[in-house]
Amino acid sequence: MASLIPKPRKKLVFLASGRGSNLEAVLQVIQKGKIPGNPAFLVTDNPEAPSIQIAAHHNVPAKILDFKSYSKKEEYHLDLLRTLEEISPDLIVACGYMRILKPEIIRAFRNRIINIHPSLLPSFTGLHAQKQAFDYGVKFAGCTAHFVDEGVDSGPIILQGVVKIEEGMTERELTLAILKEEHKILPLAVKHFCEDRLLIKDRKVSIL
Repeated sequence: MASLIPKPRKKLVFLASGRGSNLEAVLQVIQKGKIPGNPAFLVTDNPEAPSIQIAAHHNVPAKILDFKSYSKKEEYHLDLLRTLEEISPDLIVACGYMRILKPEIIRAFRNRIINIHPSLLPSFTGLHAQKQAFDYGVKFAGCTAHFVDEGVDSGPIILQGVVKIEEGMTERELTLAILKEEHKILPLAVKHFCEDRLLIKDRKVSIL
């Protein structure tokens, strides 16, 4: 009987600017052998980002492109594109990356960039989504794992996690509840991608 040849593991690059809790959530699942992915690099725009230490703890090298050191911001985006092209990842995971990716990067990695956003898209795009939802008075909030396109938080939706806003819940409590859902759905979205289970048709994502 012929043996099945396992598929090669996907090469992953992570983009992060801050504390890196979503980065850690994905790396922990990879470490448990539940995601067929190889975390090749963390790329960060912030040399002081705690995510660098998290990556190091998981033996993932970091490439630092200090955004503040660029007098011409377009040079930063060009360097980021060159860096990503050199690494040539199968998937880019934006987890707390606070820069808008330029169209040149999105075109180069079309349907190969996943982002996590702390709202139930298409509602409350952009910054401070948790506060937007809290101030609006919605009864349910949450988070969305989605592919990145040229818009702001407008790409095809992969998975969503829902949080019920209980009476008396504070904005801080809502933010932490949403974060717990982020830590569930982002690793799952990455897992589905690495297992070739995501199909995009007419901007709708099916999980095979």
